[in-house]
Amino acid sequence: MQHVLDPTLADLKTWMTDRGQPAYRAAQVRRWLFERRAADWSGMSDLSKPIRAQLAESYQFWTTEIAKHSRAADGTEKLLLTLADGEQVECVLLRDGIRRSICISTQVGCGMGCVFCASGLDGVVRNLTAGEIVEQMLRLDRLLPEGDRLSHVVVMGMGEPLANLPNLLAALGEASAKNGLGISSRRITISTVGLPPAMRRLSEHTTHYQLAVSLHAPDDKLRQKLVPVAKQIKLDDVLAAADNYFDKSGRRLTFEYVLLGGLNDRADHAARLAELLVGRPAMLNVIPYNPVSGLPYRTPTPAATSTFCTILRRAGINVNVRFRKGDKIDAACGQLRRLSTESEGTGKRPSLVQIKDAAVT
Repeated sequence: MQHVLDPTLADLKTWMTDRGQPAYRAAQVRRWLFERRAADWSGMSDLSKPIRAQLAESYQFWTTEIAKHSRAADGTEKLLLTLADGEQVECVLLRDGIRRSICISTQVGCGMGCVFCASGLDGVVRNLTAGEIVEQMLRLDRLLPEGDRLSHVVVMGMGEPLANLPNLLAALGEASAKNGLGISSRRITISTVGLPPAMRRLSEHTTHYQLAVSLHAPDDKLRQKLVPVAKQIKLDDVLAAADNYFDKSGRRLTFEYVLLGGLNDRADHAARLAELLVGRPAMLNVIPYNPVSGLPYRTPTPAATSTFCTILRRAGINVNVRFRKGDKIDAACGQLRRLSTESEGTGKRPSLVQIKDAAVT
């Protein structure tokens, strides 16, 4: 059966009219999905029972099951979702003041191979469908009390979003649509490791979202150790594609830099990073590393983080230190999926010997 979150409004209208129903019934279905938080077909009380039965025969309402629901003291909630084929992905709800932000995944696993990230340790399995991406949003939306709504979307979960661009754009279209979740495109951020051809395609899209580009190093040599895909992608090309996106969209750029203790957090790294970014209308998010069990990387010291940021700020770079949330519930992307997979196998977490090839020495 087709996922009800995959068809467009036009598809649902056609489905309705083919069955002798007025086209506006399709809009009623969407209101129940995106506004009224229906749990299943039976809850759509303004549709007749026969139509609800036919919808249930034609479309799947949910294609995922919640395998694990974790909650942290800071209000962060994380879901591990089992997909129809048995694969698993993660998504997160973050509360920060009046903000209700979600972080969603676009792939099962990840093919970029960032050595410090749990998502890519086992490679990429497949792309998520647009419906599977939207379903994460609705699952998280339903964790909020009545009257509380999602305000921001960050595509920074499992996977490289720009490697699944068509399905991602279809899903974000539902997030930003007035008859969808109604979230402003200015409050939707796509995070990428930096794939220049896809970044240029994104710049031509009719709706412009915020773009966050992961750097993690101030030069190609170190970046290629941390982000293996960078062996085929020069840092200058990534920055040029980012500049092109700013020129086409007018959206201020964000650059991401995961700070790894003793590895990319020295003063000379900060100075060289400042040289790359000076003059660009951008925000730099410095992210102290969230440790992953079994990986040899560590959180930088507060002193190293402070020095790193001070050097950048003195150079005129707009710096924001992004504080970690949900670290007590394995909220870094990929951790819950990996723990779940391991528990179904040997029950043991990987040792440093098993993953030493991923380490940067």
